Amino acid sequence: MKHIPIAILVLLLAGHVASAQSYLLQPVSKPAVIAVPDGGDDVFIPISKYIAAGNAEALSAWFADNLEIAVLARESAASRPQAKQIVKTFFDNYTPRSFDVNHTAGRANMKYALGTLKAGGETFNVTIFLSCKDDRYRIQQLKIERF
Repeated sequence: MKHIPIAILVLLLAGHVASAQSYLLQPVSKPAVIAVPDGGDDVFIPISKYIAAGNAEALSAWFADNLEIAVLARESAASRPQAKQIVKTFFDNYTPRSFDVNHTAGRANMKYALGTLKAGGETFNVTIFLSCKDDRYRIQQLKIERF
């Protein structure tokens, strides 16, 4: 009589192991990649690289169609091409050596960063405001002022 329950137990376990193995061997589908507007602070990584490199062309790709720009106390509302020229002139006059983001914050559709730019033998505070439109962040305001 002792062999019957053990035999049943072995058959039951064998069935569970076989079904577990077949479940584990099934191909796993990859989760869908969803673009989320609130991509975190990593949005500032490419922007920081372009500022540090003095690359006005690449930086301007992040500009909104119209933005507020303030460079060395000269404030203006500018189109993307105008803002690109303002930043290019600044980079030509003050060659960037390094740029570090010191602080970031924001909400799902708006972010800002405060950073320190070392350029042309001087130190500058940089403030960057981004807003999200059509699932893409754009620079709405850029401010560069002496430290």
